[in-house]
Amino acid sequence: MTPSSPPTTPQATVDALFALYDARGHDDYIGEPVSQLEHMWQAAALAAAEGYEDEVVLAAFFHDLGHLCAPDGDAGSMDGFGAVDHERLGADYLRARGFSERLAALVESHVLAKRYLTHKQPAYLRRLSPASLATLAFQGGPMSAAEATAFEQNPDADLILRLRDWDDRAKEEHRPVGSLEHLKRMALRHLLRQPR
Repeated sequence: MTPSSPPTTPQATVDALFALYDARGHDDYIGEPVSQLEHMWQAAALAAAEGYEDEVVLAAFFHDLGHLCAPDGDAGSMDGFGAVDHERLGADYLRARGFSERLAALVESHVLAKRYLTHKQPAYLRRLSPASLATLAFQGGPMSAAEATAFEQNPDADLILRLRDWDDRAKEEHRPVGSLEHLKRMALRHLLRQPR
């Protein structure tokens, strides 16, 4: 599904990126009661409601992009629960198209946050949805103590944990998706500010 070469202008990049949401955003969100688009839109809305800057709101919206841009087929599937390494696929897709390294790193780190929380907070593990619990095994399971210590050294560790919270909460049924136009404009502004 991923184009072989990234578009050449920021507007073309935004158009191609949001075309993925048009094409695959209404797919089931791996066993949850919402679609891919509903889930990612809700995560972005939570980030915006807390007053975070555009870069973070976009990271919340794009955090599961890897499920949309992954190649079709079962070779990279987590037994029907989405794409293996979707966090890396999405982050690499964004990097290749000129999004900031911080935004891409936030997208790439949301699975690490789940692994961290399941190590640090046994109660968190018990609260995971069945789908999220099923994918945890593919994602490396709970972190080791050494991995958790390394995660805590990340200057954005607290923000990554906020992103995980939005991810976990963004599963409300029957919540209409608002216009994507403001997110498209936000993505375009972001790209135009990046060094070329």
